[in-house]
Amino acid sequence: MTWRGREHIEACLDALSAQDRPHRTLVVDNASDDGTAELLHGVEVLRLNKNVGYAGGIAAALPRVRTEFVAWLNDDAEPEPGWLEALESALDASPRAAAASSVLLTPNGAVQSTGVRLTHDGHGADIDRETEEVFGFCGGAVLLRTRVLRAIGGVPASFFCYYEDTDTAWRLRLDGHEIVPAPSARALHLHGVSTQPGSRSFHLWNERNRLLMLLRCAPTGTALRQLAKFAALTFVLPLRRSRPDALNFSVRLRLRVLGEVLVRLPRTRRFADSARRREVWARWAGHTS
Repeated sequence: MTWRGREHIEACLDALSAQDRPHRTLVVDNASDDGTAELLHGVEVLRLNKNVGYAGGIAAALPRVRTEFVAWLNDDAEPEPGWLEALESALDASPRAAAASSVLLTPNGAVQSTGVRLTHDGHGADIDRETEEVFGFCGGAVLLRTRVLRAIGGVPASFFCYYEDTDTAWRLRLDGHEIVPAPSARALHLHGVSTQPGSRSFHLWNERNRLLMLLRCAPTGTALRQLAKFAALTFVLPLRRSRPDALNFSVRLRLRVLGEVLVRLPRTRRFADSARRREVWARWAGHTS
């Protein structure tokens, strides 16, 4: 997946070429306008006529996948040799697992993510240490069973960017599947090169998609409480003498989030039965070990 990835796409493709497992590489070019297209030689390319985001790009590519497994990989990620083998081995060793999570490293070698945990209020948060259990995976580098991904409804393309991975993890678990960490599957990740963490768009996508994910997947009471909590804080903020400077406390942005969530609410699909949603929430929300 790439968008304006001219500065780093070649390093990503070189790292994929160094993998020792047979694989097919499909680059989804999200209407790049920086010359990225001219660098994509010798690989299959799906060029989109507009930028549909990371989630939309994966959704567009999925119908073309004919292999047992499908990997998602950011264009700013460089998997180490043996990365793909480690992910495939993790799934081969765990028949009930539908996804294997990579270890993502910062440029200075620190662990950025070994997987994703679910917080007590329904956020997806990166785990920055080795663990035997993960709720979900970071979508920057992950391997999934193609058949299972299709069976749970694929990728939420309308999310555009952010939380498409945690939403997918939710639906996998609601369908009875497991997600496993693969400690030997390591990849350097520049993180946020295209999306600029902290920007207005970043906060819009994060806040909106978290609420949509909960409405899709979490217990009804939990989802409605989080929506009500977000709305209440939004309407109280103008009455405060001071408030945090972070853009996610911008009243205008929060009102837009609420508007987009409410517009999409009638089309928001619910997965699994209420008992199963409560079971997954009770097992994973706030779980840190």
